[in-house]
Amino acid sequence: MVQSDESTGSGAVEMAALEAEATQAIAAASSADELEEARVRYLGRRSELKQALRQVRDRETGMVLNSLRDRLEAAHEARRAELERAGRATAGEDGFDPTLPGEAPPRGSLHLLTQLRRRIEDVFLGLGYEVYDGREVETVWHNFDALNQPEAHPSRDPRDTFYVDEDTLLRTHTSPSQIRAMLDRQPPLYLVSLGRVYRRDALDATHTPVFHQVEALAVDRDITLADLRGTVEHFTSAVFGGRREIRMRTSFFPFTEPSVEFDMTCYLCDGAGCAVCKHSGWIEMGGAGVVDPNVFESVGYDPEEWSGFAFGLGIDRIAFNRHGLPDLRLFWENDIRFLEQF
Repeated sequence: MVQSDESTGSGAVEMAALEAEATQAIAAASSADELEEARVRYLGRRSELKQALRQVRDRETGMVLNSLRDRLEAAHEARRAELERAGRATAGEDGFDPTLPGEAPPRGSLHLLTQLRRRIEDVFLGLGYEVYDGREVETVWHNFDALNQPEAHPSRDPRDTFYVDEDTLLRTHTSPSQIRAMLDRQPPLYLVSLGRVYRRDALDATHTPVFHQVEALAVDRDITLADLRGTVEHFTSAVFGGRREIRMRTSFFPFTEPSVEFDMTCYLCDGAGCAVCKHSGWIEMGGAGVVDPNVFESVGYDPEEWSGFAFGLGIDRIAFNRHGLPDLRLFWENDIRFLEQF
């Protein structure tokens, strides 16, 4: 310990020895890390010099110790500058130092809807389904007629559908992909189709004119609504996590008979009731049903021999519910602050 009592001369001797030791350690530092270690050892809060300064009781001793601290700090700063100059010389004129660790460039990620689409594909591939990519520009026959859609159905109205010409349109659902698949192949058939669909919906927090759907189709012998229910239960549990209960409600769709809509227990409150499910405990998911015999006849399948089920959901709405988002338009605004969260 540096002594504050210098009457015997021992304090001056110890300070000289400390200064020589510290100066030598600072001068010997060959890197920024070694220099920092020397600074902490001789100038840090727990250093011998710092402890001595805290015990000073007279002006003369304080002046001597402060002078010593100033000299050591100057030596430290001079050595730091020397190391920086040496580093720049090593790096060369362009300032590039190959010995320094590299800086990883920022990496992007897949869009939330793309992530969810791949997750859904994985679920159905695990069930033995085939992923079938359809066309976004379709014929009226594939989009409406083959799906048993009546001529007077409101969805055929140009105010609801984007027509290219009288016989061509932007598909309003992914079901035309199922028609094309059934025309190309013979049952049994298990496939899932995902992609963009287009409707003349007003843009707001819960509707967009362009959105994404997933539709599954199974055609085989003796398929029933029980098979549909089991598939939907597996799908919702795999995508939302946990055990999801499914509730079916009777409905009507031209291409299925009987037709149902299904709800699942709320992913947030697990059916107890919350703001997301409007305190009902249930979240509406989509439409489904047993394939109508008229659809089978359109593609040349014998409805007496084959049966099947189909169900469809909005991928955007699945993500909307899964992450508790407030506005569907967030998916289209390209706001990095939103996208980087996923």
